[in-house]
Amino acid sequence: MTSNARIPAITPGTRPELAELEAKIIAKRGRITPLYQHLLNSPVMAQGWEEFLSAVRQRNSLPADLRELIILRVAVLNRAPYEFEAHIEHALKAGLPQSKIEAVKEAKVATVFSAEEQVVLMLTDTMTHEIEVPDELFARVSTYFEGQRLLDLCITIGTYNMVSRVLVALHIGH
Repeated sequence: MTSNARIPAITPGTRPELAELEAKIIAKRGRITPLYQHLLNSPVMAQGWEEFLSAVRQRNSLPADLRELIILRVAVLNRAPYEFEAHIEHALKAGLPQSKIEAVKEAKVATVFSAEEQVVLMLTDTMTHEIEVPDELFARVSTYFEGQRLLDLCITIGTYNMVSRVLVALHIGH
């Protein structure tokens, strides 16, 4: 699936100097995914990526289902099918119903989502496409989120924009 990637994948276990880093990735993720096989071309970036993404995904104040909804929406908006497919399993485990996983693919925010989810999806769309968030939308978001949860919300959206843009630019998963 990654044969069209613009940088080579590093086959796990083939470079002794990467053994310790590979072991850390496996300990946290259970395996070295195709994305990490490419990130291993830059061990420093792979390590930083792993630490940062683990914090965003595993030590985030947002509920797991909402976090996964954001990730799926960013993947759709940025045309990153590898990211979308990789997070379906996580979304289901987090309790996100299949109906919402399908609805997140639609251009308009569907009524299947709660009011909070709708405003989160609007923020996700705006941060992804427009970058700048209008005060009116930010005020709506602030009725549901404040402090750490608001920061974690914005960081999650921004982080997964980074992930999808790297995947798409490097043709990882194409």
